[in-house]
Amino acid sequence: MPGILIIAHAPLASALRDCAAHVYASCPNYLEAIDVPADASPGAMLGQAKEALERVARDGSALVLVDTAGATPCNVAQRLADTTSTSAVRIVCGVNLPMLLRTVCYQKEPLDALVTRAVDGGQHGITELHPDEASGAPRW
Repeated sequence: MPGILIIAHAPLASALRDCAAHVYASCPNYLEAIDVPADASPGAMLGQAKEALERVARDGSALVLVDTAGATPCNVAQRLADTTSTSAVRIVCGVNLPMLLRTVCYQKEPLDALVTRAVDGGQHGITELHPDEASGAPRW
């Protein structure tokens, strides 16, 4: 079972992890979050990321979810993937709650399938709600 590591600008990573634990009371043990402070450099965060990856990647694989491509959390994830002894690390950018919930729900799937689930969950979690003109209630 792949581990899941969230690396995002503080306090987003911890907030997402806490939301997942709220929705899934038996939230997986192989889920960790790293909040990157505003003034942190990728190099300064790499040690913490390596330790977290070792804890979550029990089977040698992990999915790393980051908030924004090209930003410091993403750079930490890329350095982590380049320097780790873990056999399989995949990175998905644009983490949101639907993406995380989908990955937690399907965490027992192989890493490649989990990546597909993450992207699908993230994309399908973004939708515009239109109020019903008669009742004011949202409709999908």
